Amino acid sequence: MTIVVGYLPSPPGLAAIEAAIAEAELRGSRLVVVNSGVLGDYSGPSFAEPQDLDALDAQLTERGIDHEVRQMTRGLAPADEILSVAADEDAELIVIGVRKRSPLGKLVTGSTAQQVLLDATCPVLAVKA
Repeated sequence: MTIVVGYLPSPPGLAAIEAAIAEAELRGSRLVVVNSGVLGDYSGPSFAEPQDLDALDAQLTERGIDHEVRQMTRGLAPADEILSVAADEDAELIVIGVRKRSPLGKLVTGSTAQQVLLDATCPVLAVKA
């Protein structure tokens, strides 16, 4: 069984990782970490630095969790990347971090969390920092 977690180098992203680790340990599941830029922007704050991904990989290895860390560069929206990986992996669970946004912010930029929650074919665990 596989759990897919959307990762951003931010407090909500770290909360998602911690929740995904707890679920993977509880279920004995493999963990697939997904990080991507926003629609091809690989210089923005959502695209993790190599040292962040290396530290995450080391943390998961140290905890004995079967895992894979993927940094997607296909130019898709983050929600589409997460949903695509979840479908490819036949995920039993998706874990995402959420943050409070204004109604205008949601209207202008959309909501990755909302799209994942509405379009996922498996259960989604949304966690706050």
